[in-house]
Amino acid sequence: MMENRILGAFYGQALGDAMGMPSELWPRSRVKAHFGWIDRFLPGPAENNAACYFNRAEFTDDTSMALALADAIIEHHGAVNPDTIGRNILRWAEGFDAFNKNVLGPTSKIALNAIKQGTPVSELENNGVTNGAAMRASPLGCLLPTHNLDAFIDEVALASSPTHKSDLAISGAVVIAWAISKAIEGRNWETICDELPSIARHAQEKRVTTFNASLGARIELALNVARTARGTESGMEQVYHLVGTGTSTIESVAAAIAMVELAQTNPNRCAILCANLGGDTDTIGAMATAICGALHGVESIDSELKRELDDVNQLDFMRYSRLFMGYRQQREAQNECP
Repeated sequence: MMENRILGAFYGQALGDAMGMPSELWPRSRVKAHFGWIDRFLPGPAENNAACYFNRAEFTDDTSMALALADAIIEHHGAVNPDTIGRNILRWAEGFDAFNKNVLGPTSKIALNAIKQGTPVSELENNGVTNGAAMRASPLGCLLPTHNLDAFIDEVALASSPTHKSDLAISGAVVIAWAISKAIEGRNWETICDELPSIARHAQEKRVTTFNASLGARIELALNVARTARGTESGMEQVYHLVGTGTSTIESVAAAIAMVELAQTNPNRCAILCANLGGDTDTIGAMATAICGALHGVESIDSELKRELDDVNQLDFMRYSRLFMGYRQQREAQNECP
C-alpha cells in the first residue's frame, strides 16, 4: 500500500501541474473570462507567456524539477546530493531553453546561472522566498520517513539548497514533503493538517534568514478559510483574496493546503479546483494534488487523466515509486537499528 501511495504522489504532482498549466500566472478574473471553467487538460494559450510553450496534458517546470531531484536521489542510491540536484535542474533548464522563457522563478534563475558558472551549491546564498523548493518537494516526501523532524528538515534543506536556502522557502518545502510523507505512512488528512502549522513554525525558526511572516500562521488562516467557506466558489474566492495564490512560498504553500481541504482530498477535484483558482495555478495544483495522491494512492487518479499523462509525457512513474519505496524502507530499517 505504501508504494501505491508513493505512486499516487508522483501522479498527483503531474496531474495538478498539467491541469493548472493553461491558467498559470493569470488573475482569477482572466481565468474565468478566458476559460469559463477548466475541467480537463488543455493546451497553454498563445497569449499566456508562461503556458504557451506547453501542449495539452504536459506538465511544467514544477514536475520537471521534481523529477530532476528524484533522478539525483536515484543516482546516489537514495541519498540527497545537492550538487547533483543542481546539475540535473540546470540540465533540464538548458534543454528546455528555460533561461529564455518565462518559466523559471527569479531565485532559481539566479542560482542556476551561478551553478552554470561553476559555483558550488555550498557557496550560493539563495535567500529568496519564492516557491521553487516547495514545488519540487514531493519526491522528498516519498523518500523521507517522519520519525525525526529535525533530520527531516535538514534533508529537505539540503535538497532545496541548489536554488533556495531561506527559512521560508525551506519551511514551505518541509510542509509539502511532511504532508506527503505522513500520507504515505497512512495518516489521515485531519491528523496531518492539524500538525502542519507547528511543523512549518519549527522549520521556519530553525535557522532564521529573513523577516517574513509566519507560514504556520498563514496555514492556520488557509485551513480556517477552507473549513468555514460557504461553498466551493466562495472558498476559492477567499483563498485567492485572503491567503494569496502568488509565487511566494507563504502564499502558494498555504493555498495548496487550503485546496486539499476544499477538495476534500480528492485528487481529481483538487487538480480542477486549483486550475480555476487563479495565480500560480500549476504550482499550487502540483503541491496540493501530490498530497491528495499520497493520501489515497494511484487508484484515486482518474484513469483517463492518468492515461493522458502517460501518453503525452512518456514517463515510467512506476519505476520511481518502486525505487523510492526501496530507499524509504532502507531509511526506516536504519532508524530501527540500535
